[in-house]
Amino acid sequence: MSRYPKPLAALIRELSKLPGIGEKSGQRLAFHILSLPDNDVEALSRAIGEAKKSMHRCSICGNWTDSDPCSICSDKRRRDDIICVVEMPQDVAAIEKMREFNGLYHVLHGHISAIEGIGPEDINIKNLIIRLQKCHVEEVILATNPTIDGETTAMYIAGLLKPAKIRVTRLANGIPIGGDLEYTDKTTLFKAMEGRREL
Repeated sequence: MSRYPKPLAALIRELSKLPGIGEKSGQRLAFHILSLPDNDVEALSRAIGEAKKSMHRCSICGNWTDSDPCSICSDKRRRDDIICVVEMPQDVAAIEKMREFNGLYHVLHGHISAIEGIGPEDINIKNLIIRLQKCHVEEVILATNPTIDGETTAMYIAGLLKPAKIRVTRLANGIPIGGDLEYTDKTTLFKAMEGRREL
């Protein structure tokens, strides 16, 4: 038997399903929501419902948008000959924060993972290939995460693009600015050594 009344237990259970939120954080959020004024709770509920109803994937890049094409794909000031491939929509936001990249994006909505049973057909690779066949793209930047699955995904896409003679690059991996070699793990050190450049 749950130690909470059914409606509260259900709220905790649903909040605990969110990424990065375990049962303890779910409880804390649930109690916080209960302590909010009714109009704040209604505003939160409306915002969730409206976002779910009005947001969809851009037909070009796959990023979440409320218009089609999205604001990035429809921006004529951006370079259309460079496409940065990322795993998730939040990766677009991270790169945009940098304010240095002026090309376009392609969102995969995941990565290839043998362990999770996710193959190339389960993520947005097919649309990338179709897109590259229609457009004149000079470079594809593979900005998948530096994990085993991210590397697998990057290598798979690079292999697909090799016959097209498009320049394929990968984000550099290595020691963070301000980091100490002494505390750097061997994989990061290896990647940093492998990606060294001439000064």
